[in-house]
Amino acid sequence: MPVSLDCSAVLSFVNKLMNKSNSQKHSACSTLPSKLTTTITHYSLLSTNMRIFITHLNYLIIIVTSFFIIPSTSSDTLTGTQNLTTNQTLLSQNQSFVLGFFRGSNTNYYLGIWYNNINPQTIIWVANRDNPIDNSTGYLKIGENGNFVLLNSPGNPAWSSNQTSAKNPVLQLLDTGNLVLKDSSDKTNNNYLWQSFDYPTDTVIPGMKIGWNLDTGTEKHLTSWKIKGEDPSSGDYTLKIDYHGLPEAFLRRNQTIIFRTGPWNGERFSGVPEMKNNTGLDFNFSYDEHGVWYSFSVTNLSLLSRVIVTSDSDGKALQRYMLIQGSWNKFWYEPADECDYYRQCGPYGVCDKNASPICKCMQGFRPKNQEAWNMRDGSNGCVRNTVLNCSTDKFLHLENMKLPETSSVFMNKSMTLDECGSLCKRNCSCTAYANIDIRNGGSGCVMWLDQLIDMSVFATYGQDLFVRLAAADIGSTSSNKNHRVVLATGDERNMDDLELPMFNFDTLMMATNNFSQDNKLGEGGFGSVYRGRLIEGQEIAVKRLSEDSRQGVTEFENEVKLMVKLQHRNLVRLLGCCIEKNEKILVYEYMENRGLDSILFDESKGLLLNWEKRFNIIYGIARGLLYLHQDSRFRIIHRDLKTSNILLDIKMNPKISDFGIARIFDNDQTQAKTWLYVS
Repeated sequence: MPVSLDCSAVLSFVNKLMNKSNSQKHSACSTLPSKLTTTITHYSLLSTNMRIFITHLNYLIIIVTSFFIIPSTSSDTLTGTQNLTTNQTLLSQNQSFVLGFFRGSNTNYYLGIWYNNINPQTIIWVANRDNPIDNSTGYLKIGENGNFVLLNSPGNPAWSSNQTSAKNPVLQLLDTGNLVLKDSSDKTNNNYLWQSFDYPTDTVIPGMKIGWNLDTGTEKHLTSWKIKGEDPSSGDYTLKIDYHGLPEAFLRRNQTIIFRTGPWNGERFSGVPEMKNNTGLDFNFSYDEHGVWYSFSVTNLSLLSRVIVTSDSDGKALQRYMLIQGSWNKFWYEPADECDYYRQCGPYGVCDKNASPICKCMQGFRPKNQEAWNMRDGSNGCVRNTVLNCSTDKFLHLENMKLPETSSVFMNKSMTLDECGSLCKRNCSCTAYANIDIRNGGSGCVMWLDQLIDMSVFATYGQDLFVRLAAADIGSTSSNKNHRVVLATGDERNMDDLELPMFNFDTLMMATNNFSQDNKLGEGGFGSVYRGRLIEGQEIAVKRLSEDSRQGVTEFENEVKLMVKLQHRNLVRLLGCCIEKNEKILVYEYMENRGLDSILFDESKGLLLNWEKRFNIIYGIARGLLYLHQDSRFRIIHRDLKTSNILLDIKMNPKISDFGIARIFDNDQTQAKTWLYVS
C-alpha cells in the first residue's frame, strides 16, 4: 500500500538508529520535496520494521548523496563541499560557456570549457591536456589546501591548480569563459587566486591574453592539440610572442619557425594585412618594461570570434574563426600563401606573391646564388652590388612592406621619422629604418642593425621601409643629407661637432668575433687593434682604446678631429667611431699587408720588396707628409712617424696612420713645445 513519509521524520529515524543529532535535517530536507511518496511492496518474509528500515535506507542514500554532488544542470559555482563528476557540468550565468568532462578519441577524460549550444562542440580550454583521467570515476573537487584538483580516484590526483590556499575557496565559471578560483569572502572584483585565462591551451577568445609578464618571467602562449578534435595533449605547433627588440609573434612547428606576424604597427601586425578589415573586433597590443601582451575584444557582444593554433593537415596552423548563423567560418589563416613562410626569399630578398617567380632582390642587390635563383630557390637571399660607404650612403624608400624581423633592432617610441632617418644615416651599422606606429602620420623609430630578413610586399596595407644603399646603386633624387654627431668622451672638453659615422658596439663585437685574440693585429700605448668584417663583407681595422688608459682619451679625441678633416690617398681612411658603453673605438679601413715593419724586418717577407716597390713606398710616404705639412687645409706635424705606423694595402701602397699625438700648426708657425714622447 502507498506510504507517505515526511523528510524530517526520515532523518529523525535514521539519526536515532545512528545515535546522531537532528541539527542538520532542515538544510538537508530543503533540497528535496517536502513530502516523499513511495510504494512499499509487500514482502511476506520480512517484518514490518525491516520493511520500514529498507525504505528509510533508500531515502538516506538520496539525502546523503545530495550533500556531496551537484545536479547535472548546475549553477556556475562549485563550493568546497561539492564534487564535479564526469557526467556533470557547470554553466556560466549567461549560459554561454560550459565546464565539464569530455573524452578524446581514446577512453581518457579531460576537464574542459566549451561554448554552450554550438555544434560541433567547440572546446576553448583544457585543464589536464597532458594528464588525463583514465576512467569515469574521476572527479573535480576543491582540496583542503584551497586548490582545486582532478582525481582519478580518492587520494590519486591527476592534476592541480597549485595555488596558494584560501579560507573559503569557490570555483566559478564566468560569462567570459574564464574559470576562476577565488575566496568567497573576498568581495573584490577580479581578485582571483587562479584563473584559466592565465593558462591558455590552443585558443584565444576575447579578454584572454598571450605574451610575457616580464616582472615574473612567465609566458602565456598557444599550443595546438596533438590531433585536432581527437587528442588534446600538447601538439607540434606553438604561437609565442618574442619580446626582444620590437615585439612580434612567431608560429613554430617544434623548433622551426613557420610564420612571423611582423611587429605591431599601432593597428595590426605588419605581416597580417587581413587584420585591417576585421569589422566588429578591436585589437590590443601593449609592451613596456613590465610586459608584452596581445589580446582582442568584440564591439558587438553577440559576435563570437576565436583564434586557434591547430594541427590541420594543410599547414594553415594559425586561424581566426567567426560564428556566422550558427556555424564557424574561417575568417583568415596563416600562412596564407607562399610569401608567408618564414625567410622564403632569404636575407635582403623580397617576396611578392603576385610575381613570378615570387622572390626578387631589391634595387642595389643581386642574388647570392644565381643558379639556385634560376631554379626558383630564393632561400639564399641577396647581396649588395656595391660595398657601403657610410658617409655617402643613401636610402631606398619601399612601400607596402612587411617589415623585416625585429629581434635585433634599436627602437625609440618618441622620435619622428626624420629624426630616425638622421640617426640611421650617421650609424654605419644601420641597414634600414621605419616608423614604429603608423597612426596619425607615423611616430617612433625602429632601426635595423643587422641583415634584413623575411620581407614581403603587399598590394595594400603594408608599411614604409627605408633601406640603406650605396650611392652608386640609387637615383640622385634620394635623400643624402649629412648629419652631425657630437663626440662625447666623458670628460668636459670643448669638442667641435664632427661629421662622423657612428658604429654600434654590438656590430663591432660581431665583426671582431668578440675582440678575440685571433683577430688581434697589434697593440700600443693607447689600446689594441683588431681585424674585423662587417655583415656586408667589408674588412675593417678596429682600434679599441684601453679602459684604464686615461692618457689615451686626449689622443683619441685628437685622432678623431684630425682624421675627419684629412683625406689623402696616402693616409689611412677613418670609417667611423663608437662611443657607447664606456667604449672609445676608431674604425679604419683594413690594410692587408699591415705595418711596414712586419715586412721590412722579416727575412722572408722582405724579399717581396724589390727596389721598385721600395721606391714607391718611400714616394708615397713623402706625398703623405707633403700633404700634411703643406697641401692640406691645416698644417699638421705627425710626431710619431715610424715603420709600424706606415701601413700597406694589398698592392703595397703605403698609408700613414696613428695621429694620436699629431699637432696642428698655424700656417706661419715653425716651432712648438711638446710634452709627450715623439719618435
